[in-house]
Amino acid sequence: MNLQNKSRSSRRSVLKGTMVGVVGLAAAGGTAAGGAFLLSQSNSGSASAHGAYDNDNKNMNDNNVDSIQTILNVAITAETLAVIFYTEVLDNANRLGLNNAAKKDVQAALVEEAIHRQFLAKQGAKPLVTKFSFPLGQDTFRRFDSFIKTQQQLEALFVAAYLAAGREFAMLKRPDLVLIAAQIGGVEAEHRAIGRAIGNMNPANNRAFETALLKKVSDAPGVMKRAGFFGPRNGNSYDWNNSHYHNASTHMDGMMGENDDDQDWD
Repeated sequence: MNLQNKSRSSRRSVLKGTMVGVVGLAAAGGTAAGGAFLLSQSNSGSASAHGAYDNDNKNMNDNNVDSIQTILNVAITAETLAVIFYTEVLDNANRLGLNNAAKKDVQAALVEEAIHRQFLAKQGAKPLVTKFSFPLGQDTFRRFDSFIKTQQQLEALFVAAYLAAGREFAMLKRPDLVLIAAQIGGVEAEHRAIGRAIGNMNPANNRAFETALLKKVSDAPGVMKRAGFFGPRNGNSYDWNNSHYHNASTHMDGMMGENDDDQDWD
């Protein structure tokens, strides 16, 4: 038996009963290319942090669809949280009992989320908040079952939000952005499956259709706040302004599709 399978098997009893249903979703992310093209067509209104956070109707245009700027702002907020999360997981990989294969999978997820965040920043996205918390606090990075539970919740939220973003982009008649949302959502779905594999949950790829939980991306911040990701407090506060999180690499050997227009088929 290889080490990866042995490690996963040893976690089975720990994981029973830890996965809970996701009642909402977080926000979308970006892709790897540079350049500010997301706002290249007419877009009415942009979101303030307070407005998107509270799902204020002022952030909607006349068709009751989020502005592209609103989606970008929510997206970079989620990607900022993702970079913090995976950085902390890698920093505590030995404590969590991750073997080398799992560490590499987590490192790849971190690189991908960092690419997403870098792209969004180039589009003028502004995070709604920069200090975060985790529902399970420090146990998120001390207990394997808490790490897996949080990882699964986050990635399910991200995937669902990309679905909402794609729907809204279609309503805005932006097929180019529908494509982007689909590209990104596919990567986040891979992250969810990889987490299940690390957690020895079989099958790892267990969905025929991803769950569409939100109609609007701007609903996501309220969901995340209620879930416990936007409540920093003493002993459970993770600040993006800590330069340690800025060191996440956007390159990794074996990485493909680093730009949204890459044409690999492998």
